[in-house]
Amino acid sequence: MIDPEGIVAAIAADPGGEAGKPSRAIAVAHLAAAKIEANARLSTLFSAHPAEGRALTRAQAAMTDGLVIAALAVATRLLHPLPNPTEAERIAVLAVGGYGRAEMAPHSDVDLLFLTPWKVTPWAESVIESLLYILWDLKLKVGHSTRTVKDCVRLGREDITIRTALLEHRFIAGDMGLARELDKRLWDDLFRNTGPEFIEAKLAERAERHKRQGGQRYVLEPNVKEGKGGLRDLQTLYWIGKYLHRVPDAEGLVGAGLLRREEYETFARAEAFLWSVRCHLHYIANRPVDQLTFDMQVEVAARMGYADSGGRRAVEHFMQDYFRHATRVGELTRVFLTELEARHAKGEASLIGLFRRRKRVRKGLKLVQGRIDIVDETEFLSDKLNLLRIFEEALRTGYLLHPNVMRLITANLDLIDDDMREDPEAIRIFLDLMLKHGNPERALRRMNELGVLAAFIPEFEPIVAMMQFNVYHHYTVDEHTIQCISTLAQIERGELVEELPLSSDILKQGVNRKILYVALLLHDIGKGRPEDHSILGAQIARRVAPRLGLSDDECETVEWLVRYHLLMSDMAQKRDIGDPRTVRDFAKVVKTRRRLDLLTVLTVCDIRGVGPGTWNNWKAMLLRQLHRDTAEALEGGLENLNREKRESEAKRYLREALSDWDGKDIRTELARHYPPYWQGLGTDTHAVFARLLKRIGDDEIRIDLHPETARDATRACFALADHPGIFSRLAGALALVGANIVDARTYTSKDGYATAVFWVQDADGHPYEAARLPRLRQMIDKTLKGEVVPREALADRDKVKKREREFRFPTHITFDNEGSDIYTIIEVDTRDRPGLLYDLTRTLAANNIYIASAVIATFGAQVVDSFYVKDMFGLKLHAKSKQDALERKLRQAITEGAERARA
Repeated sequence: MIDPEGIVAAIAADPGGEAGKPSRAIAVAHLAAAKIEANARLSTLFSAHPAEGRALTRAQAAMTDGLVIAALAVATRLLHPLPNPTEAERIAVLAVGGYGRAEMAPHSDVDLLFLTPWKVTPWAESVIESLLYILWDLKLKVGHSTRTVKDCVRLGREDITIRTALLEHRFIAGDMGLARELDKRLWDDLFRNTGPEFIEAKLAERAERHKRQGGQRYVLEPNVKEGKGGLRDLQTLYWIGKYLHRVPDAEGLVGAGLLRREEYETFARAEAFLWSVRCHLHYIANRPVDQLTFDMQVEVAARMGYADSGGRRAVEHFMQDYFRHATRVGELTRVFLTELEARHAKGEASLIGLFRRRKRVRKGLKLVQGRIDIVDETEFLSDKLNLLRIFEEALRTGYLLHPNVMRLITANLDLIDDDMREDPEAIRIFLDLMLKHGNPERALRRMNELGVLAAFIPEFEPIVAMMQFNVYHHYTVDEHTIQCISTLAQIERGELVEELPLSSDILKQGVNRKILYVALLLHDIGKGRPEDHSILGAQIARRVAPRLGLSDDECETVEWLVRYHLLMSDMAQKRDIGDPRTVRDFAKVVKTRRRLDLLTVLTVCDIRGVGPGTWNNWKAMLLRQLHRDTAEALEGGLENLNREKRESEAKRYLREALSDWDGKDIRTELARHYPPYWQGLGTDTHAVFARLLKRIGDDEIRIDLHPETARDATRACFALADHPGIFSRLAGALALVGANIVDARTYTSKDGYATAVFWVQDADGHPYEAARLPRLRQMIDKTLKGEVVPREALADRDKVKKREREFRFPTHITFDNEGSDIYTIIEVDTRDRPGLLYDLTRTLAANNIYIASAVIATFGAQVVDSFYVKDMFGLKLHAKSKQDALERKLRQAITEGAERARA
């Protein structure tokens, strides 16, 4: 690829040098031309073979070798020739670190070690300086050190990072004798007999690295190099293997007995895939990038030849492969480390057993280094149910499985056949794993990683490592499912009583646990196909639940829960649950208190299982209120849910809250509002508006801001003279001061005042601070007076983040005239951005649509805004032509806003 001797000859013959002597500039010009040509060839070859990352890394290292060899020759022969060098004037150039392994991505660092016999001479200093300047002029990022052999041994002993870099030293050019001396001294004086110390340091380093990167394999924007299951994990295995057994490459781990041949092949496949991904990242960014961000994932998937299919995007297929490789790297690491532990176990580990009573393992099993191993493989495999029993034994005793067991299980998954799936004893063991031992997620996660879960329930296989390409879901579908089951187990153990009092109380009073666990296991099993995953999942549950030994009634309930597992969340977050019609409609679908309780717990586990920060007090409050009102409706009869009853109760409660007011003022306040006002707000909010409206002036704007920590939101109440578009202007003003609206209601009093209430959060999902009230008041004042036009003022901040641009959120707009007795519900499901709510409400106001309330549900970068509206005559929007015209205008507002956001 690069011919160092040919280039040096061309540089020497170049007539452009001063006084006939070549200059550094001439050398750089020749080398730069060679580098550009070589890089272009490598890029073209990689585009044609996008999965050949390993070949590219070796070629990149070979090209860099050529540049370094040529640069050293220029420095020693042309720039600083030394006719009669002394013994001290010797120099060797070695590659260390990743470059020493001959593994380089397109923009990897070039780590060099300059080796001298003793103290650096002026000549060696000049040579090193010239060589470095040439490489820097070539735009290479060079890391370098100049040391003697003695320095290397001393520093390697003191610093594990230096020791690791030296472990991978590779001679490039210069004095071969110095390089051989270093190699001998390192193995004789440094590496020998320090294996356990090196292993310990590398494993501590690995644990710390994983902690920094998010601590799990299913981080949705993984770091290909440093993340769990990434390249660094594979390199750690190789480092340890080389340190202990001096293996020349990763394949040598087989000869050393640390990996089996098939395990090494898994290693090689994962390594090839991860290197290909990393090289594509470097080419796309044109710089060293290792984070596989959402926007990069789409480009890498396209470059690697993935395509949309089966209702899933190319990027989702690509990331599923990525996570499956990362999982296999995790399995390999476990096997490798336990094998090491067996060989290099420290004495103190076994001392623990003297002070702790050890549980006995069942017949046919034994404990090896505190892990469950098998006495006789043939006998173990003679009863295929042992492939399940071993997980139950691990849960019962609390011991981990030995890698020998893991290897045996993965090699014999074909034993899990239809006969075993229908065996009553196998079914009992599987259900006991979830129901009996208190920590089912531990068994399920290990069974999933080893392929047992997908073998026993083949319908589970498609969702293993399945990524959902959005910002909302933090985990792959299988990991999300296990997280949900983990949450349910935590509630059962009484660990979440304060956070989840309702769910804890439901479980304490008693429900059918089998139904709940099976429904959670299957709730997302229909994902990844073009059909609605709830409907498809219910059909799959209809097949799987009877196979798991559930009764007809239990099967029917599991199927119903899977079919409607999103219903309660949707009703609570996308509808006005203060509207009796919402509760009535929900109660009609649920039908019984038993189903309501089961669905409530399943919904809570589902939301919490999405990822950290998804569950909050706002959602908790909505679900508790919906559960309470629905339970009352189911027990007291749906006819009790009527507007007249709510209105009279609300007025009675307000009288009690305003007991210090005189009778005339109370009568004025109670007569001031239309029925929807009394049904849609709580007594505390009615009391706030009563005080804001008391003797208010026509040109006055009164505001009350009250943080409600129990809801994770601040309630912002506004009282002012009503005029068209008031909701839109208030929404715009709130957006301008960084307030994120999660719920809103607006009513007009009989005497012409607007009473608008918004529940708002800051950018981090916490209550909006009352300290920011002066700025908010000022902004609302300017907005209502027309001094600030929200559309123009929002232009700068109404942007879509680069990493979120590749998400596709097709806009859906629906008109529902059945969900409310007096309003049409317009539901807009689209991509979220700061100015969206303002654009939508401004469009509605411009078309003479009165907004009574807005319910906002945000799912990462996606939002569902539901508006309860009437036309200018106070009627529902029944006419199809009117709905179509309004939908066109709303879509236009969304499209124009999206174009502004992308600009």
